Amino acid sequence: MEREKINHPGTAAVLSFIFNGLGQLYNGQIFKGLLIIFLSSLSMLVLTIASIFICFWLLGKIISIKVLIWSIVLFSVGLVSICILGIYSILDAYRAAIKE
Repeated sequence: MEREKINHPGTAAVLSFIFNGLGQLYNGQIFKGLLIIFLSSLSMLVLTIASIFICFWLLGKIISIKVLIWSIVLFSVGLVSICILGIYSILDAYRAAIKE
């Protein structure tokens, strides 16, 4: 007798809410889950580095306005990509769990 693996859509969505890509790993989509985790980590790294530079500018450590502008752009890109990846990860994990 073969036992079927049943993935619960709510569990997959909650795992992806906790950290992007965990829901895909739960559903057995290993490559997709690892890719989403990598992209989310990269986005968080960009956001963190940009935040540090903005903080340095606010403290008066960086005088260049050019560095501030690049920091704001990188901060925005990091924030938007984290949000998009998060929404995609949750919806994709939920839909993939329903299909199985």
